[in-house]
Amino acid sequence: MRHKLTSRLAGLTILIASTSTLQAQDSVFVGNLIDYTGPTAFVGKNYGPGIKDAVDWINANGGISGTQIEMEQVDYAYKVPEAIATYKRWKSRKKMIALQGWGTGDTEALISFVAKDRIPVWSASYSGHLTDPTGRNSETEKPAPYNFFYGPSYSDACRAMAQWAADDARTEGIESPGFVYLGDNHPYPNAPKEACSEYAAELGMNVLNPIVVPMKPGDFKAQCLTIKDSGAHYAYIGNLGGSVVSLLKSCRTVGTEVKYMANIWGGDYRTIEAAEAVDYVFPTASPFWESDAPGMEMVRQIHEHGSFDKSEKPTHHYIRAVCSVFYMKEAMEWAKENGGLTGENIKQGMYARKDWVPAGLEGVCLPSNWSETDHRGTTTVSINMGTAVDGKAVIKKIADVSLPQRDDWIGY
Repeated sequence: MRHKLTSRLAGLTILIASTSTLQAQDSVFVGNLIDYTGPTAFVGKNYGPGIKDAVDWINANGGISGTQIEMEQVDYAYKVPEAIATYKRWKSRKKMIALQGWGTGDTEALISFVAKDRIPVWSASYSGHLTDPTGRNSETEKPAPYNFFYGPSYSDACRAMAQWAADDARTEGIESPGFVYLGDNHPYPNAPKEACSEYAAELGMNVLNPIVVPMKPGDFKAQCLTIKDSGAHYAYIGNLGGSVVSLLKSCRTVGTEVKYMANIWGGDYRTIEAAEAVDYVFPTASPFWESDAPGMEMVRQIHEHGSFDKSEKPTHHYIRAVCSVFYMKEAMEWAKENGGLTGENIKQGMYARKDWVPAGLEGVCLPSNWSETDHRGTTTVSINMGTAVDGKAVIKKIADVSLPQRDDWIGY
């Protein structure tokens, strides 16, 4: 009897071990760094829920061909040391296989870590420095083989804005239009500064000395007077949120009249309304919430069943977050069918499709192409103009710019 019981217990132990192994195989861990309380929380509070809601929707609808995504969101308040410490914890304790990242400072600081650990990252930083996976450009400081993002780089978006400005200046009859770059001395605003300024000069614009504007809101009348005295016709804003609102209000107070162009995080209906902006120009890589694009039906389902505050209309940042997650999802599905869910296989999954739009998101996510030598998924930029009318943002598309993927622009 005792022998039989021992045998049964032994069999039970094997069964439990097998079940544990099965459970381990049925889920994978993905970390998500986000800023809900730091200087970029203005947009983080839209993007972060987009990531979470998309992952929850995927898990509720079959996961990664049956495998669930276990995700932990950490608000690191935009502090690089916190991001690095969290990454190391996830890598050692959670066996993380992929990361949805956030800011430029932390994403660039982690380039070498993720390359060594073979953990693919889809960041909310669109720094051009993340687009050269092999060091093809001699100017590239760190090749970034495991870094991806959805949408045009900050550099390409700014180049598109400069191209629009040069065309607008010709239409307006402005000879040698003045172009000035505004932003904090910080990795995020700085990322496209040199690349964009060089292209503006190439287009025949008079590139003026950049002006430092802090990322924290404040009284920026001094900066506005400097802009006014510089002779600028077009001003590119590298900051976001409250800083942009403060800048536009300060400049209106002192009568600074230029055409403002923002980066993709610095332009949305909330910023336009808060700043009471007029003819404010900014880029996008997705439609807006009101769009009737076919894929918006799935985005609205994700939102309806998700955690995002239903009393507030999502910005296009939420929609880009959904795209980011679904590119990761389909790369994971490819990996599972081609050797297993490892970081290296998931990376290869990012190269498996051409003119790639995730299933169900047609008209929402731009057709994108990543290759082993070029991580510029798209260089197509939609340019919009927004004005606050009776307290509500009225936004219209004014141009679509498709930039060439020049070799000297990769990683820059």
